[in-house]
Amino acid sequence: MLRATLIGLTLVFAVGTAAAQAQPASKPAAKPAAKATASKAKQKPAAKRALARAPARPSEAQRAGLSRTTDPLNLRSSAALVVNQDTEEVLFQKNPDAVLPIASITKLMTALVTVEAGLPLDEELEVTREDRTVDRVRSNLRPGLNLTRGQALHLALMSSENHAAHLLGRTYPGGMEAFVDAMNAKAQMLGMHDSRFVEPTGLSADNRSSPGDLVRLVKAAYELEAIREFSTSTALELPVGKRTVRYGNTNRLTASDDWEIGVSKTGTTMAAGHCLVMQAAIEGQRIVMVLLDSVGKYSRIADAQRIRNWLETHKLVGERKPVPATKPIDLM
Repeated sequence: MLRATLIGLTLVFAVGTAAAQAQPASKPAAKPAAKATASKAKQKPAAKRALARAPARPSEAQRAGLSRTTDPLNLRSSAALVVNQDTEEVLFQKNPDAVLPIASITKLMTALVTVEAGLPLDEELEVTREDRTVDRVRSNLRPGLNLTRGQALHLALMSSENHAAHLLGRTYPGGMEAFVDAMNAKAQMLGMHDSRFVEPTGLSADNRSSPGDLVRLVKAAYELEAIREFSTSTALELPVGKRTVRYGNTNRLTASDDWEIGVSKTGTTMAAGHCLVMQAAIEGQRIVMVLLDSVGKYSRIADAQRIRNWLETHKLVGERKPVPATKPIDLM
């Protein structure tokens, strides 16, 4: 009897041990769940990439439908105007009467008012916290830093440094309010009747102008050597604390041997899109280009190249042949 009991217990123990040993074999069934988790983890970067590709909020010109306007060159810019600087002949135009936000093209007027005021460019100015609150973009121009008015002007034109532009307005005789008044007075003096300025950086969408007005602004800016030099400069090294910061030009065409550029200014905000104004010599002729609300970071540069190739191919700059236009622009 005792032997039978022992045999039964042995059988029970053996069965229990076999069952316990069999349990690990069921673990592989959990692997698909682990794979599913890994699959979800892989999907996260893809989701982020999809989010990054999502279109940004449309600009004002796009909301107005100007980007759907067709033109012979298939420009990506919603508005464009190309004018012979000396004869004022309109060579190309697309939505030339549109009044739009102009982003940092504003800084050309900021520079014009600063230089024409005769303020000493070698005067040292101190950056304050007020200058650093104009936007959330990181800047090396920290409160307490000293730089000359000429350096601030250089940075504002070449690198579109917002804090430098704000510094120029704040240190103008009479302060910012007087500076903005001077910007608008100069605009009226130049015949820029579609234009309005509320601050010196271009961050505000209330800084507005039209392609025709901006041609006038570029022509006026070209008359000043400091603006020609600073806006087309390719680099500037500025001591900042214990290190030296190198700034570059926001218009890469200024570094190209294929272009002879006299004045340049870029601008980009969500409301304005990507903008570019230039004065350049093409086939011996001085040409002013205005490109507003170009879609894509580099498309304004491509548009400028398309326009130049078109002018050269059709010899429009040499012989000044008439170009079909929807409406002539009076630049007088």
